[in-house]
Amino acid sequence: MDCPSCALKIEAAIRRLPGVEHIDVNVTGGSVSIFGADDVISADHAIKAIERLGFSVRRKASANAARPAEPRPHRPWWKTSKGRIVLTAGGLLAIAFVLGMLFPSLNRWPFVLATLVGLLPIARTAFAAARSGSFFTIEMLMTIAAVGALAIDAAEEAAVVVFLFAVGELLEGVAASKARKSIGALSALTPKTALLLEGGAQREVLAESLTPGQMVLVRPGDRIPCDGEVAEGASEVNEAPVTGESVPKDKSPGEPVFAGTVNLSAVLKVTVTKAAADNTIARIIRLVEEAQESKATVQRFIDRFARIYMPVMVGIAALVAVTPPLVAGEPWGTWIYRALALLLIACPCALVISTPAAIAAGLSTGARRGLLIKGGAVLEAIGKLRTIAFDKTGTLTSGTPKVTDVQSVAASESQTLKWAAALEAGSNHPIATAVLAHARRAGIAALPVVQDAKAIAGHGLTGRIDGRDLFLGNPRSAETRTALSDDIHTAIQKFEDAGKTTIVLVDGNAVAGIIAVRDEPREDARSGLARLAGLGIRCVMLTGDNKRTARAVAADLGIEAHAELLPDDKARIVRELDSSAQGPAGKVGDGINDAPALAAARVGIAMGSGTDVAIEAADVALLKNRVMGVAELVALSRATLANIRANVILALGSKGVFLATTVFGITGMWIAVMADTGATVLVTLNALRLMRFRFN
Repeated sequence: MDCPSCALKIEAAIRRLPGVEHIDVNVTGGSVSIFGADDVISADHAIKAIERLGFSVRRKASANAARPAEPRPHRPWWKTSKGRIVLTAGGLLAIAFVLGMLFPSLNRWPFVLATLVGLLPIARTAFAAARSGSFFTIEMLMTIAAVGALAIDAAEEAAVVVFLFAVGELLEGVAASKARKSIGALSALTPKTALLLEGGAQREVLAESLTPGQMVLVRPGDRIPCDGEVAEGASEVNEAPVTGESVPKDKSPGEPVFAGTVNLSAVLKVTVTKAAADNTIARIIRLVEEAQESKATVQRFIDRFARIYMPVMVGIAALVAVTPPLVAGEPWGTWIYRALALLLIACPCALVISTPAAIAAGLSTGARRGLLIKGGAVLEAIGKLRTIAFDKTGTLTSGTPKVTDVQSVAASESQTLKWAAALEAGSNHPIATAVLAHARRAGIAALPVVQDAKAIAGHGLTGRIDGRDLFLGNPRSAETRTALSDDIHTAIQKFEDAGKTTIVLVDGNAVAGIIAVRDEPREDARSGLARLAGLGIRCVMLTGDNKRTARAVAADLGIEAHAELLPDDKARIVRELDSSAQGPAGKVGDGINDAPALAAARVGIAMGSGTDVAIEAADVALLKNRVMGVAELVALSRATLANIRANVILALGSKGVFLATTVFGITGMWIAVMADTGATVLVTLNALRLMRFRFN
């Protein structure tokens, strides 16, 4: 399938079969899904109906196959069916010209023969489509025009038109195959085999057979065959094939890895966490294919327009053929010829493909960048957003607290950090994790031994280190153990006003030091929000966190904040923003509590590291977990919409010019065919420019 007109022919043919309730035809993916009563629908009948239209069909083994169908091996154009038609029509046309020069007495008959032979496969498709309910197809118009040209003694031009039409169809197929290759490239990312570790031995198995819980060996230079978690080893992994991130990521035990990424420097043992059908690559392919089936608003309008446009243009061509001869006594041959040329130029192929070609290119480009967009309608809506609401934790911030300040009082900063890390060792509390991570970064490798360690719920930790009685906890609890000076109160207040959580280390009866912790903004949060502001989009923060922390983070990022919100509150505010003068509104989040707001927004955008609930509720998933990804979405959407507008103008503009020149006899049939197929190819190639879209 090369364009939506192919899809319309297939839909019309399948709808005539008994038991069919719904059909999904994906032109770019080259797939047809039929839904209805299983005991009535015959897959064999459906395949025969499609094959009668001139398509070849492969039946998918399973609706839930772990891997998408392997792309067919690339064939040079001259070995394709369309290529053979071009060679046949071109050869016959050349022979006809030679015979005409060598044997003038043969007159037009070599061209008649060339026309009929070249027209045969086109006419067969036209009548098969007509029997299936699609009367106004380009093949039918081509057949009528060619036969009509023969009838009015324009055999040479008829033969040229058939050849040019075949060339145009071939060029359309070549252009469409470029858009299709992006998905085929995705499916090729995951290796076909994996090294499974069992009972101390390793054996090669199919990657699609891996199940959660199994362990695989990944050698340096190998692609990782599954989504999993590093069990043993440490290495750098190139995640660019999946996320587009150019800098390799360091991976150590406990960290996640994705199918299709490349292990660079050392052997890794990876525990499988997801089956092949659910891994990252499979999800990307599934989302892209489903997205291409979801039509944008402008595409649905153009589809409806084309259905009305074709019969109207056939009627106009009929009037052009009969009105001047009947009313003004003009020559019948002249006006029939012009009407036939009008039929060819009126074909809406370029117009119909103008939108889906751009949408498919935009979706594929986004997927390569780690922007998974669930449909053309979503891609269209993103560019129209005027306000975007962001969750705080895990979206604008990293989602994990980090130590921002260590302030010495009675002890040095390094001593304060060492004692605090020793007390926190073994705890899985987020603050403990932050303190221990900061101690590692500070080069504190060996922690002192803690005796009589105790955790006091709601207060903090106590323990004895080198004979010192230490307490680590919140300021209120610390004040019950020792007096806090005005300077200490001032320091704590300053930290808390900045949205930081403070813990105080007490050594006996003296304050040893203060540690401040905060969930810091993502590295690209400021630049991402600035880029959105540059695109004219207002950004706000919606969070369930306390007002002081929310205001501090929002002030740091330069945006407005709404704090202490429940999930229903977030959804309500998003709906209010969407319906106000500041709408349409989008929402970005990552957690279960964001799901209602994501569903309520005009466009819901989920961080790829978020919960499955958030990702399912959202219209877009950002695999790279970057705020800048939201700005890239908007830029890509606007570029796609601009591309669609250019395509529609090109398609309609060329139609308008050549319709006028055809009616007035300035251009003939072969120019009409060149104009139609040329516009279709130009529109497709213009859409493919989005595949090279620059995000920076």
